[in-house]
Amino acid sequence: MNTRNMKIILFALSASLVAACATTSEPVRPPVNIEIQEQVGFTITEEGRIGGDVRADYEMALSYLQQGRHDEGIELLEQVADAAPELSAPRIDLGIAQHRAGKLEAAESNLLLAIESNPEQPVAHNELGIIYRKTGRFPDARKSYESALAIYPGFHFARRNLAILCDLYLADLDCALQNYEAYMKTVPSDEEASMWIADIRYRLDQ
Repeated sequence: MNTRNMKIILFALSASLVAACATTSEPVRPPVNIEIQEQVGFTITEEGRIGGDVRADYEMALSYLQQGRHDEGIELLEQVADAAPELSAPRIDLGIAQHRAGKLEAAESNLLLAIESNPEQPVAHNELGIIYRKTGRFPDARKSYESALAIYPGFHFARRNLAILCDLYLADLDCALQNYEAYMKTVPSDEEASMWIADIRYRLDQ
């Protein structure tokens, strides 16, 4: 079986957080909106009411991560996530940062918490699928990718991840071909994926 580079696809998750004074009401699940920006791009926005200091900490944490100050960013994101448990965005960013730092167990825990607080987050499902794949839980990875695609069928990174999983790890060539072809409709310029499709068709004909 030929080998292929497995790339971790990271997303810039945009959270629209409405700063406000703390209230005494029970937290409610904030709405999640997927805004299509272009053929292969989208932004996820999540609205919630948080204190101005929490929002400032969140923005600072993301700034730390962009600067490569990962330990500081992770530490501050942990504080933000604890302060705003009803929001999934800080948990997702925290999980992605921990994943990049090689802390897979912690990343998995935070991504699961993000999904618990808001199941309609395709990025969380996709990232969780990558972790499951890296830790050898291939059926769970498939379920996670499929969950992401059920929320947003045009999520091309999840589509590609599912195709590779079916091809290299599950030996499900029909699943692989179907998802590669769906992926190529969104990203027709991916020459590598085009070669993989030709390879699978050849194997299916044998």
